[in-house]
Amino acid sequence: MNTKNRENIGFIIISSMEIGSVEIVLGVRKDVHPQYVTWECRGGNDYYWGHYFSDLTAAQKDFCNRAYEKIEMREAFIGKNRHREEPEK
Repeated sequence: MNTKNRENIGFIIISSMEIGSVEIVLGVRKDVHPQYVTWECRGGNDYYWGHYFSDLTAAQKDFCNRAYEKIEMREAFIGKNRHREEPEK
């Protein structure tokens, strides 16, 4: 997803990762504390489940963890559905 010129409630989106139909984003806002946030997002503008941080490193770690969890969930879902579709031998 293009992060250029995206913002939500004053937070500028500086990183994003799409996992299926969900996107994990990292935002920064210099004039408030906590000044970093990670959200899940749908459709490029529906932000929800925010995690707020005063430390960039903690926010980056959360961004990576949230993305990893979504990837794991997606792989598990795809794996279960793939197994159901395979013919019995």
